[in-house]
Amino acid sequence: MEDKITSEKESLEIISKMIQSSKNNMQVGRGNYFLYYGYFTAILSVVLYLLIVLTRNNMWSWGWLLMFVFQFLVSYKKRQHKSMVVTYTDKAIKQVWLAFGFMFSLTFIVLAVLGQIYGRYDFALMMPLSLLYAGLGTSINGIIIRERWMIFSPLVAFVVAFYMLMMLTIGQPMILEWYLYLGFSFVVMQIIPGHILNRKAKRQC
Repeated sequence: MEDKITSEKESLEIISKMIQSSKNNMQVGRGNYFLYYGYFTAILSVVLYLLIVLTRNNMWSWGWLLMFVFQFLVSYKKRQHKSMVVTYTDKAIKQVWLAFGFMFSLTFIVLAVLGQIYGRYDFALMMPLSLLYAGLGTSINGIIIRERWMIFSPLVAFVVAFYMLMMLTIGQPMILEWYLYLGFSFVVMQIIPGHILNRKAKRQC
């Protein structure tokens, strides 16, 4: 009986160490991709909004394609910089984001193909669906590393995404302010939890 209790304690201790290792690996400079993606998306949303307002040219909306370029650059940086210790939780987190990254890319491809078939391109769905993908990924990430801020911070993004989907459902067109709503959602969903995680990791170093 004592051996069983000892074994359970050792297992819990190993799991805790794995979770802490994953948190440390997500510090700034060591791979805090919440801050990378959060800041890039928030800044890009404001820049594109201002460019469209000032120039009155909707062609600037294609600037969202920079997300794919940024994703490639971050992935390249991640391959160049490997953690000292890669735990099971690190691998689980990586698989979660790979899955949602694939869904993001697939959504864009499907909308582009449908636009080609029907002769009308409308990528309005990309915005609410991207918020849902990023929100779900953040919540799952928070569950894996046991960070409450990450689990619940996407609630704002979910509300904004549902609002956008409802507007599209009732036939209302996408408005330019959605860019700012998306940027604000990423501030709450990824930038704030990213800094909180950083602060906690530094205190434990």
